[in-house]
Amino acid sequence: MKAIIMLSGGIDSPTAAHMLQQQGWDLVGLHMDNRPFTDDREIDKTRALAKHLGIPLWMAPHGDSQVKIARNADRHLQCLLCRRMMYRTAAALAKQIGADAIINGESLGQVASQTLPNLAVIDEVCDVPILRPLIGHDKVEIERVARQAGTFDISTLPSLCCTIVPEKPATAASLPRVERWEAQLPLEEMVGDSVDGLVQVM
Repeated sequence: MKAIIMLSGGIDSPTAAHMLQQQGWDLVGLHMDNRPFTDDREIDKTRALAKHLGIPLWMAPHGDSQVKIARNADRHLQCLLCRRMMYRTAAALAKQIGADAIINGESLGQVASQTLPNLAVIDEVCDVPILRPLIGHDKVEIERVARQAGTFDISTLPSLCCTIVPEKPATAASLPRVERWEAQLPLEEMVGDSVDGLVQVM
């Protein structure tokens, strides 16, 4: 089976990738380039993680989408609208390369966007199955697996965390509310720019 892994420079997504590789999955990395709301070190870490995992890596621009969301939508929904945009891009890449699923490092409650109501809203936008190998794992267990996988030391190198996260992100957003705000966005243009900007870097 072939899948897109939504790969960042953090601990969780490479751990999820390692777990699925252990089950025989063929993985292709996708990194959403969040600059200027992160820095080049995040890109360097993601490349290093993809190399360590032995997987190809694609990148897509995402910073401009973040700006449009921040300017035109409810700031409390920034993270949720961001993730829905990411999955639209991931679904397009999955269809382009013939992937069967999208994998990520989400687990319940690790960050504000990762609650059951929010995950349901995220899933709704994507017609490719989304798999979450870490969904019931706690941070201690995830870090243990990351150390075993050899990714922990790379993931914990310094880099700039996302700087556009709102002070109080929504934790239980409804789909109608999210869709009302998405209607205020140039969504077709945003998705087109992201998909057109897809490039394989490794």
